[in-house]
Amino acid sequence: MTSKAPTATKLTHPNISNGWFRESGAMWPGQSMNIEVSEVLHVEKSKFQDVLIFSSKTYGNVLVLDGVIQVTERDEFSYQEMITHPALFSHPNPERVLVIGGGDGGVLREVVKHPQVKEAVLCDIDEAVIRLSKKYLPSLAVGFDSPKTSVHIGDGFDFLQNKRDYFDVIITDSSDPVGPAESLYQSRYYELMRDALRDGGMVSTQGECQWLHLPLIKEVLTFARKLFPVAEYAYTTIPTYPSGQIGFIICSKDKSANLKEPLRQFSPEQELKLFKYYNSDIHRAAFTLPNFTRLALAGASDDKSAAAPAGAASAGDAAAAAGETA
Repeated sequence: MTSKAPTATKLTHPNISNGWFRESGAMWPGQSMNIEVSEVLHVEKSKFQDVLIFSSKTYGNVLVLDGVIQVTERDEFSYQEMITHPALFSHPNPERVLVIGGGDGGVLREVVKHPQVKEAVLCDIDEAVIRLSKKYLPSLAVGFDSPKTSVHIGDGFDFLQNKRDYFDVIITDSSDPVGPAESLYQSRYYELMRDALRDGGMVSTQGECQWLHLPLIKEVLTFARKLFPVAEYAYTTIPTYPSGQIGFIICSKDKSANLKEPLRQFSPEQELKLFKYYNSDIHRAAFTLPNFTRLALAGASDDKSAAAPAGAASAGDAAAAAGETA
């Protein structure tokens, strides 16, 4: 009598029910995102967070950390390109670039497309994200293959403590300000980034959603403008992030910098070959904010043209119109 081989245990996860993944969270109350699941590929409790990877019916493989979507293969390029290229194309010669977070490798993939970059350092606190992205998200993890790239496993806040006047651009590809990423939304962290930059250096950080987080965006932009002579909010569209939009805080140590206009740009043919989302026109457009956002952020602005005119809605009214309480 031949015994049957044991059947592999089918992976499950609390956020998956009846074939659908459901994302919900305190930072976007009253709404959720649902993606149909083909197969659960990996479930793990790392040292720092819950890690879920599944293949989906329509968005390719999906990386989820602590119940929040980080990457889908279908739309990731919008985020990776826009957190990277507006800053790098606004810098005259970005030779040394640091990526804090970004363990999936997508930002590194974009950074090393710039021929000026000689050194690209990635610092991520969770080795599990890097290890699993190389296996399940190879189109992003290709960034690790560049000879320009080096990797440090550790806390980004701690990593910056010992860096002074070294990097040209620092990109913080962080998750939301809870858990391991909480310290990356504080004034002290922006001070550390500033001090780690050479003269004329720039930072680009994940800046949350204008439809959901205007008070947080205003808070970060306010202290960023006290630390950097130039700081702006830009944004991109991406369907699987809450409300289909995510923003970036981009700052420069150069008081004459115009972040809204690329200093360098590739030819249209190169842009079509290298980028799926970014181009020089999108660069300029990303800084053009809708009125409700301009009004809500006016108190954080040193640009008088952004201030609300007499009789206009207050920042609180503008935030409320977007579903926020300032």
